[in-house]
Amino acid sequence: MKTSGGSDAVKRRAGESAADVVGDGDVIGLGTGSTAAHAIRRIGERVDAGLDVRGVPTSFASRELAIERGIPLLDLDEAVAPDAPGVDAPGIDAPGIDVAIDGADQVAVGEGNGAAGSGVGPLIKGGGAAHAREKLVDAAADRFVVVVDPSKESPTLDRPVPVEVLPAGRTAVAEAVRAAGGEPTLRRAERKDGPVVTDNGNLVLDCAFGEIADPGALATTLATTPGVVEHGIFVGLADEVHVGTETGVRVTGR
Repeated sequence: MKTSGGSDAVKRRAGESAADVVGDGDVIGLGTGSTAAHAIRRIGERVDAGLDVRGVPTSFASRELAIERGIPLLDLDEAVAPDAPGVDAPGIDAPGIDVAIDGADQVAVGEGNGAAGSGVGPLIKGGGAAHAREKLVDAAADRFVVVVDPSKESPTLDRPVPVEVLPAGRTAVAEAVRAAGGEPTLRRAERKDGPVVTDNGNLVLDCAFGEIADPGALATTLATTPGVVEHGIFVGLADEVHVGTETGVRVTGR
């Protein structure tokens, strides 16, 4: 259930603006989606010009684009686990993730939408069905930068929430979503028969709740539902948002 949005030009402005915050030596979380792809391309250009960075991809698609653009890669374990392969020696800290750059399907803006410890409001992600890995990487990063076009901004979150579920738990999770006031729809593939299957081998339910008055409470409800692998509500994670416009980039939260 990919979201439509602004022009490619405004998406490119947002992605390239975020890519330019990356510093030499950084480990970067590489997000998924059309706007994040512009950031990856820009980082690749900077690598060609001599920038020394390593990327941690959040999906097969972001990994493939990063390889194509010549960005050296780490697995998440290599970035965050002290004794993982790729760490120079036992006892030496893993490099961590300095900054993650990722898109969003919707960003809550305006008074009252800020989250404790975060410079911006909550998000809905998962249009590309990569939100489980995205949340792992974005939460591990010291700084999480969101890239969007203006169509993704909203006073209140009201888009369907993607929920990745174990195949065996699909029916039970759907019933739990209905009990919580939502309406689940199994995400279908666009170019083949059958459902979308995530990079993790699971299914996605797009769950419509209407206006979400308390994203944190709903996030807790979904996270504690047996059979749910991950949901697409991101609360208290984003540090800043780069919004591409027809004339430039608007940055909030820093």
